[in-house]
Amino acid sequence: MDKNPLVVKSNALIEASYRLSLNEQRLVLACISQVRRDEPVTDKIMYSISASEFAKTCEIDPKTAYRELQSTALTLKRREVRITREPNGGGKHKKTLVAGWVQSIEYSDGDGLVSLRFNHDILPYLSELNQCFTSYKLKNVVRMSSSYGVRIYELLIQWKELNRREVSIEWLRNTLALEKKYSAIKDFKKYVLEPAIKDINKNSDLWIKWKQKKTGRKVTHLIFQFGIKKTQSQKSEIKIQGVGKSVIEKNARPGETYEQAALRIKNKTLETA
Repeated sequence: MDKNPLVVKSNALIEASYRLSLNEQRLVLACISQVRRDEPVTDKIMYSISASEFAKTCEIDPKTAYRELQSTALTLKRREVRITREPNGGGKHKKTLVAGWVQSIEYSDGDGLVSLRFNHDILPYLSELNQCFTSYKLKNVVRMSSSYGVRIYELLIQWKELNRREVSIEWLRNTLALEKKYSAIKDFKKYVLEPAIKDINKNSDLWIKWKQKKTGRKVTHLIFQFGIKKTQSQKSEIKIQGVGKSVIEKNARPGETYEQAALRIKNKTLETA
């Protein structure tokens, strides 16, 4: 398995209506990250993950990993997804595709390996994508403890160029396949939204802030503001007397240290303020 695998999905699949458990999400994403985008993919191909890989990737107990992996594959076999757009955004009329994620699974007690074959109808949403798709590193979601966190992460990372997304609560509930669960807004926030946002902020590469929007007296929409977290090196860059490293390098005089240049630039800014 690639040390830093990439997950690539059609936006139509990201916004599809489905509900998977956390481990089912992990298994699906681990297998999606193995799909080749540079060659034709058929439903004859099996994607495999070992119990040891599953334990390491998902940070779970190696002693129970194979049992969890096997059980997860078996329940995944029965899951469905509802998709309402073409893989690359085409199609004049709205159609709804209802399909299973997995066509078949295979497991071996001897080597602790579980393999799955994606459903034929799902493959176009995972390969041969030339537009309307989103990609992200698998490592950015595998540490999450909330299945809703993984879904909301994907729904936001689509819009990473804008750092903002507004959605209706009704649409989000449908996308998460909540049906009648958490119908009261206070329950939706308590059991779905707030744990998911906390999980994303703690365990992914995104930071998120959100607020609610009312239509009349009723809360109907959510507005998300988000962005990629700064790395440690990026954080340290702005800690030299409060002046950015790139600004220092552009304005430093011969023989000055970073600290000397930063202090001079800072004082000059204060004098002209």
